[in-house]
Amino acid sequence: AEYMGGQLTMSRRRVGIVGYGSLGAYLAHNILDDAAVAQKLEIAFVWNRSAEKVRSDPKIPQHLILESLDDFATFGADIIVEVSHPDITEQYGAAFLEHADYVVGSPTAFCNSSLEIKCREMAASKHALFVPVGALWGARDIQKMADRKSLQGLTITMKKHPSSFRVHGSVQQALDAAIQADTEGEVVLYDGPVRQLCSMAPNNTNTMAVAALAAHNLGFDGTRARLVSDTSLEAHVIDVEVVGPTSSGDTFRVSTCRHNPAKPGAVTGKATFESFLSSILSAAQAAGSLGLQLC
Repeated sequence: AEYMGGQLTMSRRRVGIVGYGSLGAYLAHNILDDAAVAQKLEIAFVWNRSAEKVRSDPKIPQHLILESLDDFATFGADIIVEVSHPDITEQYGAAFLEHADYVVGSPTAFCNSSLEIKCREMAASKHALFVPVGALWGARDIQKMADRKSLQGLTITMKKHPSSFRVHGSVQQALDAAIQADTEGEVVLYDGPVRQLCSMAPNNTNTMAVAALAAHNLGFDGTRARLVSDTSLEAHVIDVEVVGPTSSGDTFRVSTCRHNPAKPGAVTGKATFESFLSSILSAAQAAGSLGLQLC
């Protein structure tokens, strides 16, 4: 922050973008093209597993392309944003936090409990670890209940068209069986702890991982995940069921349903892109803070 004309203004935060799929490109283009965003953020670097994908985008200046992630520190980013794959946090999360604030776009990485502990420890003393709430409606309310130990139960149900899933293992087998049987309507592909589901559906369980991080008294083992295939859907639907304390025989409950229109085959809806950009702007405003924070 600095004073200009008697007013306190925030200097622009330098953002390193790790991953250049549709979300990474959306973020880069908004930082470059949206005047309101450009007042607060500038690009420090853009990295992608295939650098050619970034090079072929005429909007990205060549000097901003990071060829090897091992060299990230030389580009002087204030905030590093992962929009690539959970493996990035596994390999570089601790190193990123040594040098910059870190926004994790694939929080399923934290289904590895030792990695979650390590990154939380780094965030407590070095730089902040930000987890975008994304599609999780009521994330901060869940976190507050976890802080007070009043959160007794949490179930996240994600419903999508069968073509919108990117899954493995027994979940893939359940999906294949439903498609082969030409089953109409809803088919439950998984019902159990978030931790086991993350490795089988890393691209479809970010919301559930955020829930497990927010509900820290329940965690990845105590937060329940349900994955549902529905042939009738042209949307991504997320139902959140929160259970709190019981008083005089009656139990506190909250249920929400988020309906995000998305064409069959799409993994991420447009509203999620916009939400993610808002999260990065929130993280930029929280410069100098520490710990794991929802944004």
